Amino acid sequence: MPRPTPMKSWCPLLALGILLAAAVPTSTRGDDAAPPQEKPAVADASLTTDQLDKLYEARTVRVAPAKDAEPVDFAYRLLKPAAIAPGTRYPLVIFLHGAGERGNDNLNQLKYFPTWIAEPSARKAHPCFVLAPQCRDEQKWVDVDGSKIESTPQSPTPTVDMLAVIAALEDTLKREPIDPTRISLTGLSMGGYGSWDLAARMPERFAAVLPICGGGDEATVAKIKDLPIWCFHGDADTAVRVERSRSMIEALRATGGTPKYSELAGVGHDSWTPAYRDPDVLAWLFAQKKPAKGK
Repeated sequence: MPRPTPMKSWCPLLALGILLAAAVPTSTRGDDAAPPQEKPAVADASLTTDQLDKLYEARTVRVAPAKDAEPVDFAYRLLKPAAIAPGTRYPLVIFLHGAGERGNDNLNQLKYFPTWIAEPSARKAHPCFVLAPQCRDEQKWVDVDGSKIESTPQSPTPTVDMLAVIAALEDTLKREPIDPTRISLTGLSMGGYGSWDLAARMPERFAAVLPICGGGDEATVAKIKDLPIWCFHGDADTAVRVERSRSMIEALRATGGTPKYSELAGVGHDSWTPAYRDPDVLAWLFAQKKPAKGK
């Protein structure tokens, strides 16, 4: 008869299993959105800065900060589908970066989502245009203090850098074969705030919004309640408090909206990696399409 296994031999394995299980981010608060998968969306080697520089076309757009002010040139990047078929229109994703990627090099904003969506397997699975503007140093997409729990009323007018995003969007729509029913908006941290803000300013433009670890003005949610929205936030985020996303989701639902919400247990500020690297999140984003007019 086999001898019983001593308790001390399996206790370390049990403890290890408990630790590993606790380390996996999960969706909390009973929401319907499934937690991100552990399997990454792509398995390609990381793209280098030189590769990104070649893949993303460098462009500029001119914006007048005020009626009588001198125009300012803003830089942005555009990724095109690997192959553009004649007569075919493609989805467009607008990506708004975080505060750490501000500058004037027109390159630093290509971290995270722009890098991952440009990898070969992602481009094959989701042929699309990606618009990646760069916010200037010391400026913001939205003029709010992102570290506060309390929301800030939306300004009547966008910031100058947000005006540049809108101008870059209009410029791209004029020049490229974009499907106007498949324009989506996403951003992280400062760009998460920007996503909530821009969606409320022009909700008719977007097919979907994917705001990550940001926040917005709850008074604007009636404008976006019918938009497909999937919001992500880590409950251990100390840079942008999770209450900012919770309050937007609660306000949307109170207004009749049905947003998806994934609150990641034990995750800090970087909730964008598990979100953007999840193939189901990308599949959801690219599946969204504005209904035909009149429907």
